[in-house]
Amino acid sequence: MEIFRVRIISFIFLLILTETLCSNAFGGSMKNEEDLKEGQNDIVNSISNYGEMKEDEWEMVQKRGNQFVVNEQPFYVNGFNTYWLMVFAADESTKGKVTDVFKQASSMGLTVCRTWAFNDGQWRALQKSPSVYDENVFKALDFVVSEAKKYKIRLILSLSNNWEAYGGKAQYVKWGKEAGLHNLTSDDDFFSHPTLRTYYKAHTVLNRVNTFTNITYKEDPTIFAWELMNEPRCNSDPSGDKLQDWIQEMAFHVKKIDPKHLVEVGLEGFYGPSTPQRVQFNPNTYAQQVGTDFIRNHLVLGIDFASVHMYADSWISQQISDTHIPFVKSWMEAHIEDAEKHLNMPVLLTEFGVSSKDPGYNSSYRDTLISTVYNTILNSTRKGGSGAGSLLWQVFPDGTDNMDDGYGIVFSKFTSTSSIVSLQSNRMKLFNSLCSSKCNWSCKKKNVLEKTLYHDEL
Repeated sequence: MEIFRVRIISFIFLLILTETLCSNAFGGSMKNEEDLKEGQNDIVNSISNYGEMKEDEWEMVQKRGNQFVVNEQPFYVNGFNTYWLMVFAADESTKGKVTDVFKQASSMGLTVCRTWAFNDGQWRALQKSPSVYDENVFKALDFVVSEAKKYKIRLILSLSNNWEAYGGKAQYVKWGKEAGLHNLTSDDDFFSHPTLRTYYKAHTVLNRVNTFTNITYKEDPTIFAWELMNEPRCNSDPSGDKLQDWIQEMAFHVKKIDPKHLVEVGLEGFYGPSTPQRVQFNPNTYAQQVGTDFIRNHLVLGIDFASVHMYADSWISQQISDTHIPFVKSWMEAHIEDAEKHLNMPVLLTEFGVSSKDPGYNSSYRDTLISTVYNTILNSTRKGGSGAGSLLWQVFPDGTDNMDDGYGIVFSKFTSTSSIVSLQSNRMKLFNSLCSSKCNWSCKKKNVLEKTLYHDEL
């Protein structure tokens, strides 16, 4: 909080010293110094009060057009991923790391965390077999939710995995075979077999009553959104019909149980057969053959916002290259444009990062990539566009190096990265605190806000 206040004070100092900024701060219509002083006071007061919400103000995040809102205020996101929180919370020796990561993230101004609300049939499994749960692991998930609330961090909870880690669709197929379903030939049968669909729909997280807060998950504003699946792909059906049908059924199912929370698919964002004019933005030709279809998938009734991932080092080439940066920008801008023109919904970059294990990697490249992502979001945000925020993959607390997949960021070890993340958080908070949805992006505070945000470039 102290770093945050220092940066805001420096912003205001720049605002006062810069003659051009002062004379144009209110769109060229400022009549006297009192107007400027009023604008500066608005910023200081908003920043001082923002984030210190009373208990009755901790309300659900909602979608209004292409914006997220909370309490009639826009809610732009700077967030992170830490997928392993539940399994760490299930062991007393590692439980404290959950608190550590939320405390550290909160100090950086991060407001949303995406994490797994599944672990199927494996070590420390939440779901040991279909609809059979380990209560201790469920209590661990309860703890994660309660700690997130304590540090005013909202959660995107993912309900299943495309990949074998933590069980995934392969585990559901294995369960089906163990139950005598001998006509299963592919992990993609997860999407189409009626029994396996029933297994998925029986996953009871939404109706869980938190043992720490006594609040049912589907009633808890701490949960930002439900994610149907992490990175769903259906390679066996490049037409996309099989996955599309699954998304339609599961979005309806989740909304029927919980109409209050937002729902997203969990897609990586690849363009498919329904939009041949957009496949040029895909990172490679393979991306349009994995059964996903960004625009079509997000037009499903019950899907509230779009998700996109971004891994140039996995999709284009592992060798770090300057050519990755233009791809990052064009990839994001294409999806923001589609969210505005075709979907009328917000879009979150729910995963992005670069691995320190890549050939040619250095920390300055990572900072450049993160800055590119953040500035692209800001370019949309300042226009009231669909670019609603981004979530780093991934944030770790101290002492968890053994979990690092190369993408891990420990803020205490990377000061330059931490400064970039913190500055983006501050800028998102400025938007959220000063731009009431009633302003419709035309109130006099807007120009003060824009000048302040962009005086110190990332």
